[in-house]
Amino acid sequence: AAELEYESVLCVKSDVNVYRIPPRASNRGYRASDWKLDHPDWTGRLRVTSKGKTAYIKLEDKVSGELFAQAPIEQYPGIAVETVTDSSRYFVIRIQDGTGRSAFIGIGFTDRGDAFDFNVSLQDHFKWVKQETEISKESQEADTRPKLDLGFKEGQTIKLNIGNMTTKKGGATKPRVAGSGGLSLLPPPPGGKTAAPTLPPPSSTAIANHVTPPPVLKSSSVSNADILLDLDAPSAASKAPGAATTDLWGDFSTASSAVPNQAPQQSNWVQF
Repeated sequence: AAELEYESVLCVKSDVNVYRIPPRASNRGYRASDWKLDHPDWTGRLRVTSKGKTAYIKLEDKVSGELFAQAPIEQYPGIAVETVTDSSRYFVIRIQDGTGRSAFIGIGFTDRGDAFDFNVSLQDHFKWVKQETEISKESQEADTRPKLDLGFKEGQTIKLNIGNMTTKKGGATKPRVAGSGGLSLLPPPPGGKTAAPTLPPPSSTAIANHVTPPPVLKSSSVSNADILLDLDAPSAASKAPGAATTDLWGDFSTASSAVPNQAPQQSNWVQF
């Protein structure tokens, strides 16, 4: 698993100063004022990387990139990285070589923002390590807990009660007819009959004005003489419209005489 882990870069600062520090005089911590801040012992580039859960502070040459010293960090805050008591730009780190030897040196940044980025990169990494540890711990506890058997046993049944499925007196529900405007209309009651619309009776005037022409009888044995005699028919037919006209106007005079209380009025109009 260690071989499959890859190294990621957390922070890079191009300007860092390294100091040889005197032994700690008391348990109150380190003080940067005790160092020779104007004469650093080495100047180079700082890189913070991580591989797995371990972070590394690497001091490298600015030009060639050759490794000057390395400080592995397994816990932060801890003994591997400590802050000084009188400044936020200086730290004390514990470097180690491949043989297991270690030493404490001081590092400092010219810009206060570089010191802030260095501190935050270490905090974020170990915050992630803490979360990963808690997740793995919870997964291990879940594996050791007895698992719930939610399957049905042999012969076990369940009963489901679904509401609004029964109707009153066992009758089936009647569907609603959707009307215009989104309103639901009830169907007509059983046994009812819809009344057909009634047409108004025709008036006597319309009946009087409707003249049906008399049917013309045609015979299959009509001779040529009868056809010639039909030429005199217009003289007789001309009298028929006059009789029909007299009958029509007579209906109006009859209707007017049917009113008993109406007094006769003199008029200049000629009554037909």
